[in-house]
Amino acid sequence: QVQLVESGGGLVQAGGSLRLSCAASGRTASKVGVGWFRQVAGKDREFVASISWSGGATFYADSVKGRFTISRDNARNTVYLQMNNLKPDDTAVYYCSAVEFGLPTQNSSQYWGQGTQVTVSS
Repeated sequence: QVQLVESGGGLVQAGGSLRLSCAASGRTASKVGVGWFRQVAGKDREFVASISWSGGATFYADSVKGRFTISRDNARNTVYLQMNNLKPDDTAVYYCSAVEFGLPTQNSSQYWGQGTQVTVSS
C-alpha cells in the first residue's frame, strides 16, 4: 500500500508560480511511478505530467509543456510539480497518483491523493 498526500496549492495571479508536492509513504513508496492529474468541476480528470520511479523518464500534457516541470526526491519520497507562467485555465484540483509498475494513467493508477486546489486569477 502507498499513501499520497498533496500540498502546495493556493491562489496565484496569472503569470505566477506554484510548486505542488506529493509525499508518498508505504513500503514501496520510492519505487512507484507518479503522475499529476487535474480536474475542474463538471469535467473529466485530465493528465498533467508523470515521472518514472527512477526519475529518468518524464511526460507532459501538451498544454503544460515548457511551463510545468515534474521531479522527484526519492530520499524524501516526494514528487514535485513546479508550475510556472500559470494561466487561468490551469485552475483545477490537482491530484497525484501512483502505480507500482510503469507510469500511471487514468485507468492504471492504483493510489490517489486527496487533491489540492490551484486557483489562477486573471
